[in-house]
Amino acid sequence: MNEINRRQLIGKALAAASLPLASHVAQAAPAAFPSRPIKWLVPYLPATGPDLGARILAEAVGPILGQPIVIENRAGAGGNIGARVAASAAPDGYTLLYTGTPLAANMCLYKAPGYDALSDFHHVMRLTRSDVALVVNAESDIRTMDELLARLKAGKGQVDYASGGIGTPSHLGVELFLSATGTQAMHVPYKGASELVNAVLGRQVAFGMPIFAAAYGMLSTGKLRALAVAGSQRNPKAPNVPTLAELGIPGVELTSWGGVSVPAKTPAAVVGRISSGFTEALKNPDVVARLEEQGGWVDVQGPAAFVQSIREEMRITAAMMKKIGLEPV
Repeated sequence: MNEINRRQLIGKALAAASLPLASHVAQAAPAAFPSRPIKWLVPYLPATGPDLGARILAEAVGPILGQPIVIENRAGAGGNIGARVAASAAPDGYTLLYTGTPLAANMCLYKAPGYDALSDFHHVMRLTRSDVALVVNAESDIRTMDELLARLKAGKGQVDYASGGIGTPSHLGVELFLSATGTQAMHVPYKGASELVNAVLGRQVAFGMPIFAAAYGMLSTGKLRALAVAGSQRNPKAPNVPTLAELGIPGVELTSWGGVSVPAKTPAAVVGRISSGFTEALKNPDVVARLEEQGGWVDVQGPAAFVQSIREEMRITAAMMKKIGLEPV
């Protein structure tokens, strides 16, 4: 897809994202909204892909809305801690939630996550998506997928891998990979993608599968080596890295996405104001370029499509859990 067509696609998606909210504008929003800073809860660690993306958008959207958007990281429990805080916040538009893939996955992975991904939130819009990369330390003697598979088969479950937490794409991705290759490895969960990357950099584990955006900085400086990406096509930021399917490992395609949500019962006109701010920011080519420079994509969905993506992620997660024999905790 060339650059002109890509921008046209983003423009059409942004227009579609705003359509369901057009009628809401007619309802009188609180006259002064927003009259004070807005808090955006990011339920992941600082310096992760979601955190970096949220900060770029907060910087762009704040001036449009006329109030600063302040990022507050509430990491832990695969994103559950931050999501619980957002679900119980006042539905007044002053608390946003960065809605990542784990919000949906956790409905299947946890018996009691502490919120309902569908009924406790109004999902304003999806913003971005990223694929997942299988990485090792650049100084590791594992240089190819064949070498990793040989190590896993010889290790008989003693080779360890890092994830960003139970149920994150980095966890389910590796378990699908292990199932597809008939191998075993030892899971070492961390609190987020940045800790996952640091564990691979520090050789605390042999490999991991972070979202591409979280690993791109270390890949571009040569400190990490990507053996494959778990996407349907090669990532344009790493065109020489094959997909798992190209390497003869089909059925391991993962996408991590992120969006913005608010507590349920937030007034429709307030939701419309928030949506219009993000929509306006994403018309700025510089903002889009900054969001995509880490190897992800701006991929906007309006409320209805975003809810459908969340439902689909729940379905996929349940199917993956069944396939690898993972029970809710």
